[in-house]
Amino acid sequence: MRRTRTLAGIGIAAAALLALTGCNSGTPSNPGGGTSGDGGGEESTWFEVASDVSLDGSPTFDKIEEAGKVTVGVKEDQPGLGYLDVTTGERTGFDVDIARWIAASLGYDEDKIEFKPIASANREQAIVNGDVDYYVGTYSITDKRKEQIDFAGPYFITGQGFLVGADSEIDDVTDVSDFNGKTVCSATGSTPIQNIKANFPEIKTKEYDLYSACVEDLLNGSVDAVTTDQAILIGYAAQYPDELKVVGDVFTEERYGVGLPKGDDVLRAHINDLFTDNPDIWQAIFDKNLGSSGIKVEQPAVDAY
Repeated sequence: MRRTRTLAGIGIAAAALLALTGCNSGTPSNPGGGTSGDGGGEESTWFEVASDVSLDGSPTFDKIEEAGKVTVGVKEDQPGLGYLDVTTGERTGFDVDIARWIAASLGYDEDKIEFKPIASANREQAIVNGDVDYYVGTYSITDKRKEQIDFAGPYFITGQGFLVGADSEIDDVTDVSDFNGKTVCSATGSTPIQNIKANFPEIKTKEYDLYSACVEDLLNGSVDAVTTDQAILIGYAAQYPDELKVVGDVFTEERYGVGLPKGDDVLRAHINDLFTDNPDIWQAIFDKNLGSSGIKVEQPAVDAY
């Protein structure tokens, strides 16, 4: 296995999250973009590109082999999870590195990965249509989605939270109904907005394809809050530490999985085994991307259904 230094000696304040992800692009050949850090001498296991990979019975892998590349659906507006720096062209984040790790396990390095941004509302259709080989992007596992696609994982567990303006009178949230009469924004098709629309009719909602559009509305006062998974919100709060804040605890359990074509049990088992057999690599990816955010989580066990 290749080895690389991890960042050490960095505080756990959420405001450090964006800086951490911004300086660590991470590829199988050059994880983290180098060996920068504040004097930490510890090393952590990273992943390497596999060779002579064979997944008999996986139509998705056969498609990948024929194309000579992996096409991965991602988000690119979520600091710390899936983010594209439009100036440098660098992709960073926990989900992005999970996607790279899977590609490496299939025998494909960074130069053989095509990242394709897919809006939340279009994820199932992109997988069903074969537009992507798999999807990694804060994708909550639900029974409804499993009617159309399959999931490997979960590889991360978080929950629904709220982001408000730093000067908001809302300092704590004990129940989602605290936002009754207020306007809350989220991404179209996301689990959090579906939860509010189904269970809290007194909350006014606004939807966009991208969470970043909701954040822009929050910054200019067009909405009262943004709701999505707390891990995503912490990234935005880190990006605008003087203007935004995360309030309250999580109100749901969101289990992030890797979206796969329905019925590709071979690829699903391959990815589940990858997660289960390599906890040190999972931890290294987490530490690199979210370790400074203050989030304390353990790698979840996969659901090998």
